[in-house]
Amino acid sequence: MFGWFKKFTSPTLLRAKGVLGMNARNFHVISKYNARRLYPLVDDKVQTKALALQYGVNTPNMIGVIEHQYQVKDILKMVQDHHEFVVKPAHGSGGKGVLVIKDYTDDCFTLPSGKTMSYKELYQHISNILSGLYSLGGRYDEALVEEVVHFSDVFKDYSYHGVPDVRIIVYKGYPIMAMTRLSTAESGGRANLHQGAVGVGLDIKTGKTKKAVQHNLPLTIHPDTHADLRKIQVPLWREHLLIAAKAYEMTGLGYFGADIVLDAQKGPMMLELNARPGLAIQIANGLGLKKAIKRVDKRYPSGLTPEQRIDFILG
Repeated sequence: MFGWFKKFTSPTLLRAKGVLGMNARNFHVISKYNARRLYPLVDDKVQTKALALQYGVNTPNMIGVIEHQYQVKDILKMVQDHHEFVVKPAHGSGGKGVLVIKDYTDDCFTLPSGKTMSYKELYQHISNILSGLYSLGGRYDEALVEEVVHFSDVFKDYSYHGVPDVRIIVYKGYPIMAMTRLSTAESGGRANLHQGAVGVGLDIKTGKTKKAVQHNLPLTIHPDTHADLRKIQVPLWREHLLIAAKAYEMTGLGYFGADIVLDAQKGPMMLELNARPGLAIQIANGLGLKKAIKRVDKRYPSGLTPEQRIDFILG
């Protein structure tokens, strides 16, 4: 199942496999199909949420936005009707600065791992977000406060103290590659591969497991839950693909990553979009993006609606 890893020992073999490198991604794909003026639509999570509402794309509800330092002291008032919440930088990336609070009192905030933090520590974290500690380019930022996603029980054995998500790469409106990212003890409950989460490549037609990796190395069993990663099949797969496809019209970007979570009550929800998605998804799938991109250029029709594009893929 994972023999392809051992074969990737030279640039020649990587090219033969159709692996898309960073330079090729930046110069031949992103710069060509993503107009820079459109970046704020996905780099700013507040704008992304507004667009999602406009285009009827399901996304976690926003509780509020903290824009200035003097507003930080009002965080408890902002979340008074919510026993749990998420704080994230509006211009963050890679999961940095995202803080999930599962329960709290006035001075004790419980994280998904069971660890706690004080009000002073929460206050400092939000202040760090505003100062740009987690933002793209270190710019001054805003803190977005939103509802917590309650992930479906279908993933309860595959993720450790966190919400698993599905990353779908979209090219010219067509989903071309997908993986699910599963949190681990090492990743601190975050679905971030760089922090030690598990990446599971998914078949684009079925949502079933193709391969799985952690730190770019193959595995078949989750390191903490010991669940068999080969048995994953994401439910409501067409709905996941449709959310990703709709984001093409929503943003105008020709190449991006859509991060989608499965809520137990609300179904698939768009978490965020990324105009510069990472390339590790190729390792999780054992497949290069170049071939998928060429396939769309040569064979896939243009001018279709999101629903028609998904029907074309699944047909």
